[in-house]
Amino acid sequence: MHVHLVDGTFELFRHFYAPGASSRRRGGPAREAGAALGVARSLLALLREPDVTHVGVAFDTEIESFRNALFAGYKTGDGLDPALHAQFPIVEALCAALGFVVWPMHEFEADDALATMAARAVADPRVERVVICSPDKDLAQCIRGARVVRRDRVRDVVLDEDGVRAKYGVSPSSIPDLLALVGDTADGIPGIPRWGEKSAAKVLAVWGHVDAIPDDDTAWRVAVRGSAALAAELAARRADARLYRTLATLREDVPLAEDVDALAWRGADRGALTALAAELGDASLPGRAPRFRET
Repeated sequence: MHVHLVDGTFELFRHFYAPGASSRRRGGPAREAGAALGVARSLLALLREPDVTHVGVAFDTEIESFRNALFAGYKTGDGLDPALHAQFPIVEALCAALGFVVWPMHEFEADDALATMAARAVADPRVERVVICSPDKDLAQCIRGARVVRRDRVRDVVLDEDGVRAKYGVSPSSIPDLLALVGDTADGIPGIPRWGEKSAAKVLAVWGHVDAIPDDDTAWRVAVRGSAALAAELAARRADARLYRTLATLREDVPLAEDVDALAWRGADRGALTALAAELGDASLPGRAPRFRET
């Protein structure tokens, strides 16, 4: 059994900003749905691939999460195109009509849902592989050996644990620490001044986590350019680094109702999909479904 976990938020953004997006289809007066329909077609294409039998899709229904209460600078929905934001409920309804398990996140983020189900699935001995469909760096922390991998569907690149070390210079468990030191502009994590990806990766390759890095750079056991200045910045901002690591650490305790068996794709809902496709102006969509569930 292979479990595919899809970052629906990334998919929606990808289709919204894709070339030709100016010709997005409208499903009624001022109701833009082109990106949502693009996600639907993309997921139907995923179903046609080998070994795709169990699928879950997560969305950031509310851009803000519990992390915003921890850090005022964390990402918000400010500046988000209203036409994009309005398509979240549309794409969630489409995915449900297509027969996928959908996780619309409110208190947590979509990545937390993916991390939670990845941990749940890898604990099931029947699961041969968990494929997290997203290119996002923070999801690399979920990778385990070659059994939990991250796949960039756009470039068709699969990253396993060895690939994480080759690409980022650290193990998956150190990805939150790397983001804490370097920062993550997409999530509003500023990082620690002076620390770059190369210096952070070198130090974390030895010490693993921010809390383990000595204040005294002469004890680092690795040569890093400007180590004294880096050590001083970290020592002065230990509390910030710990907070940033917390922000970058994905939760594996999201209260998802589904187990692995619930993710089995059993077919689209003919009535719901036909009605929604007609409303959105794409009557051809139901014909793309490989099959419909029995009622």
